[in-house]
Amino acid sequence: MSSAKNSQSSKFGTFDGVFTPCTLTILGVIMFLRVGQVVGQSGFLYAIIIVIVSKSITTLTTLSLSAIATNTRVRGGGAYYLISRSLGVEFGGAIGVVFYFAQAISVAMYVIGFTEAFVAAFPSFTQDFTAVATFINIVTFVCVYVGAGWTLKIQTYILIVLLLSVLSFMLGALGDFSLATLQANMAPRYESGESFFSMFALFFPAVTGIMAGANMSGDLANPARSIPRGTLYSILFTAIIYLLQVVLLAGSSSHETLNNNSLVMKDISVIPALIIAGVFAATLSSALGSMMGAPRILQALAKDNIFSGMKFFAAGSGSNNEPRRAVVLTFLVAQLCILMGDLNAIAPIITMFFMITYGLLNVATFYEAVTKNPSYRPTFRYCHWTQSLAGALGCLGVMFLINSLWAIVAIIIIFLLHRYIKRHEIEAHWGDLQSGYAFERARKSLLRLEDESYHPKNWRPNVLALSGSTTTRPHLAMCGSWLTSKHGVLTIAQVVLGSLEEHAERRVSYVRTLRKFIARQGLQAFPAIVVAEDLSRGIESLVQCHGIGGMRANTVLMGWPNDEETAEPFGHYLRLITRMKRSVICTRFLDYRRDGEGDEELSGTRTLTLEAPRGSIDVWWRGKGNGELMVTLAHLLKNHPEWRDNTIRVLRIVASEEGRAEVRDHIMEVATAARIVVEPIVIVSTDTMETIHKASADAAVVIFGFQPPEKGAGREFFRRMEDIVGELPRVLFVNSAGGVELES
Repeated sequence: MSSAKNSQSSKFGTFDGVFTPCTLTILGVIMFLRVGQVVGQSGFLYAIIIVIVSKSITTLTTLSLSAIATNTRVRGGGAYYLISRSLGVEFGGAIGVVFYFAQAISVAMYVIGFTEAFVAAFPSFTQDFTAVATFINIVTFVCVYVGAGWTLKIQTYILIVLLLSVLSFMLGALGDFSLATLQANMAPRYESGESFFSMFALFFPAVTGIMAGANMSGDLANPARSIPRGTLYSILFTAIIYLLQVVLLAGSSSHETLNNNSLVMKDISVIPALIIAGVFAATLSSALGSMMGAPRILQALAKDNIFSGMKFFAAGSGSNNEPRRAVVLTFLVAQLCILMGDLNAIAPIITMFFMITYGLLNVATFYEAVTKNPSYRPTFRYCHWTQSLAGALGCLGVMFLINSLWAIVAIIIIFLLHRYIKRHEIEAHWGDLQSGYAFERARKSLLRLEDESYHPKNWRPNVLALSGSTTTRPHLAMCGSWLTSKHGVLTIAQVVLGSLEEHAERRVSYVRTLRKFIARQGLQAFPAIVVAEDLSRGIESLVQCHGIGGMRANTVLMGWPNDEETAEPFGHYLRLITRMKRSVICTRFLDYRRDGEGDEELSGTRTLTLEAPRGSIDVWWRGKGNGELMVTLAHLLKNHPEWRDNTIRVLRIVASEEGRAEVRDHIMEVATAARIVVEPIVIVSTDTMETIHKASADAAVVIFGFQPPEKGAGREFFRRMEDIVGELPRVLFVNSAGGVELES
């Protein structure tokens, strides 16, 4: 119990854990060295607008951050954790990588900034620039390696120094303030090549420190309370300071001084040395903040095991789970950048990575809200989806304002990382918005589909494949996949014979087995299991009830009987399905015909090797009754990548040479109107069966139309169809329920 209390007491609150890191990062080196230039060139009014617009974007992002942080239990990783739990493993992993390196390289940038200020104050160290930077990097590393508590205590003292330097400047500026000077600096005076947007781009990075507190989420006693309050308080506090700074600079210094003197605050200050100390404090605190934040992002990323090579960095040390391994790596990355020297070349893309992170955080909150996910219940109530959308668009706009080339480069890097994670099919062990968004989109689409009047132009194959056990007739699933690929919906269905009371618990395992089969074979299909006392009732239940709204099955795919003994009940099933206004496709594939006893069944644990055979796709035409669906199915097969080299042939037998040309022209007229390329073949013959056997002997698949047999005529129907197709190896028998028009 005592250890738990000690662990809890070592956590940090709103002020020391969030407000201080955010404030120190926002009140950075730009405040001391660049705001004067922004005021001098943009003028007082436009400088105020730049500050307000910049703060508005970061405030919108903070509102999104606050909403999403109070909707979930926030663990270590800050923005990475929040984005990954909302937008999924692909976006989360991509952001985690780039945000880590942005933070790690930022350490080097701030250390170099500190060193430049130090060398300017003490010129005797000019020749030892790299050595000084390395020493500061080591000091930063040691402070963070010891622990976040020690570092945050240092940051409190640094904040005091920073505020004293700001106070020294303000007191000096008040003494020099003049309304005449303010009036003179009211209008913009841009130098060659500069504009409002270039000044906006120069200032905006100064306000991007809003994640400094969120990055410490794993070290906060109450992240859901501290992150919103601490970040918003920091934004408000620093906004007041920046607005006062703009007013005081515009009223105390001339346009020329503001443009040409980067240390104008030092000259105005009542204690100039405090400004130098403030610059030191700003750069050092930012370096410490990045050195603390980056390892925690890497540790959270490693714990999620998105990239197996990062697993080493998941381990923590001590009661507070300090990410010391990740701290060492961050130190090495920063040191490598310091040894490389000038970081100006990569500084823009670092800023882009920060902006993408903020933008995606807004997107995450936006999607949480608009998908109406019941689990989205943030305790922070001051965020609406419109604000999140505005924040996302603002971040995107700022990226292109700052540097359009680097904005495109950053977006491409995120896209490539996203693709890499998606292609490796990494599974997340947490819930995200992907399924929620898909559900909401599907819900709206189904309701719209229900309201739309049906038109044959919109017919798509919604196939219910009555495959039975997938271990005995897996070719039905593959045939269904061929017919529906990229065009329709395939459901693989099985009727389990018996009572529901007997099979209720086992039904779950049946569905699980079917799902595994679908996944193993790489099919885009849904499983459906029905328990029924007999097969007829099971089929009736499936055809009647499976699906929802306009997404109900319009076509039933079945196997063909193996022998005459089952022909009568088979005819009953055909009549039943036809009466329910569903089209029927029966597959007769001799390659996969089962005689039952002694045959080795295709186990569901094996992967199918059924490939599209070579040869033509033969459609035996007897008019539009079944013909329109038959030709459409041939076209769907042809569109499948495995069947693209197969030619569609439409064949018909005529009794005499006189009608041959007319029938051929009719077939071509139908095909042309349907915009389907076919090869018309009209054969003059009086022996139908022999002609069919000979003409389609080498076909990849042959498609015939049929009408369900009358009651009691099942055996005769079976014998007649068997005689027609003979030993043709692959046949599809088709009965159309209508709804398909080739000319639509």
